[in-house]
Amino acid sequence: MAIVLLGIGSNLGDRQANIDKAVSLLKEIPDVQLLSLSALIETKPEGGPRQGDFLNGALKIETDLLPLELLSKLKGIERRLGRVKQEPSGPRPVDLDILFYDDVVIVDGKSLTIPHPRLHEREFVLKPLLEIAPDFIHPRLGKSVKELYDENVSKFRSA
Repeated sequence: MAIVLLGIGSNLGDRQANIDKAVSLLKEIPDVQLLSLSALIETKPEGGPRQGDFLNGALKIETDLLPLELLSKLKGIERRLGRVKQEPSGPRPVDLDILFYDDVVIVDGKSLTIPHPRLHEREFVLKPLLEIAPDFIHPRLGKSVKELYDENVSKFRSA
């Protein structure tokens, strides 16, 4: 079984309800067990068109699914909740991202890169991860989530 850390976010419609429904659908996937869910934080969108604020959080799961199998299941949940193909930084009812999959590294994969690119620079990713997996080591950077957050905290506070 792999330990996987996921990011979750929503900035369209009833954001809390969208996240609650996504978590519920995730729990229904065979071979996926939810271990923990962070508190949600409200954040401003980064880049892209003008849009509403996000609710963001992180989940820790255990799964027997391979990374691409898990990605397919996550994209299915996004579609069920109304997400349509659009620009990457556009508004969405729900966004589910694989942040870490054990210590697996997939660099510039066709449809998946693990660890998720730029996660180490983003407060909306690191702050929720800090709550549920502070000691998780980034397999490419060799630093814990807490170390990555601490390195960037002054940047986050000045933004």
